[in-house]
Amino acid sequence: MKNEQDRPEKHVEAVVVEAVVVGAGFAGMYLVHRLASSGRTVRCFEAGSDVGGTWYWNRYPGARCDVDSMEYSYDFDDELQQEWEWTERYATQPEILRYAQHVADRFDLRRHITFHTRVERSVFDETLLRWTVTTDAGEVLTSRFVIMATGCLSSTNLPDIEGLDTFSGPLVHTGRWPHDGVDFAGKRVGIVGTGSSGIQAIPVIAQTAAHVTVFQRTAQFTIPAQNCPLDPEEQAAIKAEYGAFRERNRRMPGAFGDRYQRPAPNAVGLSPEAFHEEMEFLWQQGGPMFLSGFRDLMRNPAANQLAADFVRGKIAEIVHNPVVADRLTPTGMIGCKRLVVDTDYYATYNRPNVTLVDVSEHGQPITRITATGLQAGETHYEFDVLIFATGFDAMTGSLLRVDLRGRGGESLAETWAAGPVTYLGLGVTGFPNLFMVTGPGSPSVLANMIIATEQHVDWIMDCIHYMDSEGHAVIEAERHAVDDWVAHVNSVAGRTIFPSCSSWYLGANIPGKPRVFMPLPGFPAYVDRCQQIAANAYEGFRFESLIPTAS
Repeated sequence: MKNEQDRPEKHVEAVVVEAVVVGAGFAGMYLVHRLASSGRTVRCFEAGSDVGGTWYWNRYPGARCDVDSMEYSYDFDDELQQEWEWTERYATQPEILRYAQHVADRFDLRRHITFHTRVERSVFDETLLRWTVTTDAGEVLTSRFVIMATGCLSSTNLPDIEGLDTFSGPLVHTGRWPHDGVDFAGKRVGIVGTGSSGIQAIPVIAQTAAHVTVFQRTAQFTIPAQNCPLDPEEQAAIKAEYGAFRERNRRMPGAFGDRYQRPAPNAVGLSPEAFHEEMEFLWQQGGPMFLSGFRDLMRNPAANQLAADFVRGKIAEIVHNPVVADRLTPTGMIGCKRLVVDTDYYATYNRPNVTLVDVSEHGQPITRITATGLQAGETHYEFDVLIFATGFDAMTGSLLRVDLRGRGGESLAETWAAGPVTYLGLGVTGFPNLFMVTGPGSPSVLANMIIATEQHVDWIMDCIHYMDSEGHAVIEAERHAVDDWVAHVNSVAGRTIFPSCSSWYLGANIPGKPRVFMPLPGFPAYVDRCQQIAANAYEGFRFESLIPTAS
């Protein structure tokens, strides 16, 4: 009888599929739908317990979309968009998550998705021309294509502060909010960070907490959302012409907001009275279209300064304490960082239970977390709950968490050591049959994300159909095309005010991350270029034909 140790090692048989999709947010769900509908075998892996991506993880109080509900939704199926009823102009996280779950149910997507599972490693076999994909559950798959639908804002950023693991109370990040919530009633709450999630959460938390102390490193420009219930008649009117409505939005710079568009003059040269009247209209209208009222705000620093001064004046009007108002007032240009939309953010600082602490290098920097709170400068602050609203390792973080290895075993992290380089935000030299959805070098976070993901998925599917019809096994971005595309992205961004400040668009919120402007401004021009490239037999990509098998 053989001893236990003499038994042969168990062999894990690889599962063979046409495509592996990483992530089950809106991009991953649509990919699964398109791949399965075309008769291809697909496996999707998702770390969470259900679909939804960003809207699955970001459950913090006040989490809400900043694109109108009627636009922040799929348009690939008319029955779907006709049957779903939105309730608010800007939908909340729970409503968007219910929508994602409805889509998964309606198209029976979950049978292709493995939840509670991360893809840890994916290696390209240059002999077989296939990817070997390994999950944290030990499953191994071989796949012709790997498609990264990991999202642009999904890799949370927790600052490296001494003592993070010593705090005795709940310590949570807005991007990984507990599903059973956090009780703030009568609690002392500390919030570190005043980006979009912090600005949305702070007013809601302050309504029930005994006291909220906000630790701000950089003051932010934020515009009132002016959210409201969605008028059923307005919703019906949009649905009556949804196709034309969607097409008009696709020709907008960010693929949304056509119905708020008005003739836009230049700010420079306009009379102060006329400029102020238009800015006041935009402020009362609310939402991210605030910067679209003038043609030159995002290109001319002098025009941008006028808009920034208008918002600075609003802060002074709203916040009663002039010292607090001064701390909340941003310097520099408006819009070079993501423009935040809010509900009663500035007014919240008029509450007696809200304190603002400057933790910039000129204020009281945070030095350590303790068992009962945190130390900032010479002061120790005590809390029952500590929240980090410190954002994400945007656009590349989730891609680089997977050990992706292309030709010669080189990792994507090595290829991107000096910053992310792609062709169209879709492909990378040295990584055949690897596609990214809304990757660096595409409009991504500067556009309506659902529409941007649909455009990418449709392009990828058309490309796969083309490869099959031509007998191609492999597609790979050519080096010269990547170099030219990176130069193009830099050139387009350089004609705007975007690169003028340190933002997560450049990776400036992550210590040691290369400073590269990652998204491409201008959705319509990008779509036109993608279509032109496809029409020209996918110029800039190199193909390899199928290898004949031995008889």
